[in-house]
Amino acid sequence: MKRFENKNNDRGMDRGDRGDRGDRGDRGGDFGDRGGDKRGFQKRKGCRFCTESGFFMDYKDKVTLSSFITERAKIVPRRISGNCAPHQRDLATAIKRSRHLAFILYSSVQN
Repeated sequence: MKRFENKNNDRGMDRGDRGDRGDRGDRGGDFGDRGGDKRGFQKRKGCRFCTESGFFMDYKDKVTLSSFITERAKIVPRRISGNCAPHQRDLATAIKRSRHLAFILYSSVQN
């Protein structure tokens, strides 16, 4: 009993001019025509708490902490803010303390 009958006995080799990867059209692998993200090397952001000697964090300082919070009241991640790991941990602790004591909001105001 034959379950599948292939007329040409080529086991699916008739793909025309598509090659072995199928027809991708203009979805190729190069970034030139798609406007891909070829950023290159950029200068790494330094930690503001390490580089600036007068810049320190305090849970009572609303202005400093608000620069590390989004408009939705989320803590900005380290890769965006450029903080080093110890200072990012201290910053998160200071923001949580400030929220607990109601210096800053837990969430944004809804209209």
